[in-house]
Amino acid sequence: MAISPEQCRAARGLLGWSQSDLAKASETATKTIADFERGAREPYARTLDDVSAAFERAGVEFIPENGGGAGVRLAKRTKRSK
Repeated sequence: MAISPEQCRAARGLLGWSQSDLAKASETATKTIADFERGAREPYARTLDDVSAAFERAGVEFIPENGGGAGVRLAKRTKRSK
């Protein structure tokens, strides 16, 4: 499932991560994260996979569009790790 810019911002908010924190965790350029979140560019699928994987390792679960709207939630209680 590809994540949206809104889900990316929301997931960072749940974890208390900055764009820089996410960039480090996903081994992605901070500019790529910033551009994606503001809708300036769509990263490569591999980059979005890396971003999603970083969030999932930190305990974020992505909720697909299922009639109620796409979203994010914490899959389990986690420490605010980076």
